[in-house]
Amino acid sequence: MKTTKASPRLHERYLAFIHEAQANPPLRTAVVHPCSAEAIKAAVEAKNEGLLELVLIGPLAKIQAAAVQAGVDIEGIEVESVEHSHAAARRAVELGACGKVSALMKGSLHTDELLSAVVAKDSGLRTDRRISHIYAMDIPAYNKPLIITDAAINIHPDLNQKRDICQNAIDLMRLLGVKEPRVAVLAAVETVNCDMPATLDAAALTVMAMRGQITGALVDGPLAFDNAISMASAKTKGIRSKVAGHADILLVPNLEAGNILAKQFLYFADADAAGLVLGARIPIILTSRSDSLRVRLASAALAKLVSERKHLLDLQ
Repeated sequence: MKTTKASPRLHERYLAFIHEAQANPPLRTAVVHPCSAEAIKAAVEAKNEGLLELVLIGPLAKIQAAAVQAGVDIEGIEVESVEHSHAAARRAVELGACGKVSALMKGSLHTDELLSAVVAKDSGLRTDRRISHIYAMDIPAYNKPLIITDAAINIHPDLNQKRDICQNAIDLMRLLGVKEPRVAVLAAVETVNCDMPATLDAAALTVMAMRGQITGALVDGPLAFDNAISMASAKTKGIRSKVAGHADILLVPNLEAGNILAKQFLYFADADAAGLVLGARIPIILTSRSDSLRVRLASAALAKLVSERKHLLDLQ
């Protein structure tokens, strides 16, 4: 691939995802309103790396201008011209619902605008799950990939919504080869406190997993952040848990906590964060203008692996 080779200790996990995804034909993906240089460049880079087959949806003149500004060649790439971003979102959802594309990729429109079209009652992409966002983190100081959820969509989820957020992340981890992910349900403390609703939800989710309402993972909480990721911290506090110190997934109390946590990793721990929306019939790639090429490709690779392997969940 054309990306710069990473240090053996830095971000090699993303390269593994990307190489896995490149093994099969590219994923046909609707790129919704790619009318900025950053958006169209991210899509074309994923195409050039053999990850995505693109359908660009938006005003033709704006797409062409963005390509010129980005210095990328869109000759031979399929374009569907629509008048504005709302129409682009609707058309992309239509293509996804009828099976003409297998993923969506956010361009230069607001996330809410795209997701509103996805979750509309007549969209054809809704499932019985709440949609949720995951950050697939590659953190050099942690010994394995780590998912943070939800840090971008569900602002203040209730217990049932947290159940869906948790299950979406578990399913992704299992598709990536982790047979029994370990989910740490985060709170400020590791004990149940009736004055701290996050601890009550965490305890309920733990029992829901024991009763089969959440499947395919070990779930434990409430756990404070240090206990979730540090075995030494858990031992010091006398916490006996199969999850403590070994978390694969951090389920945060609310969007603000998740967003702050993810960005602390990005800026203080040299982490990368690939973004994906789960819970719809097809995966949705979310990238940021500040993302590196490695992160943009990792987001596309994760969507491709989810699309290719989602049928395996029914067989497990």
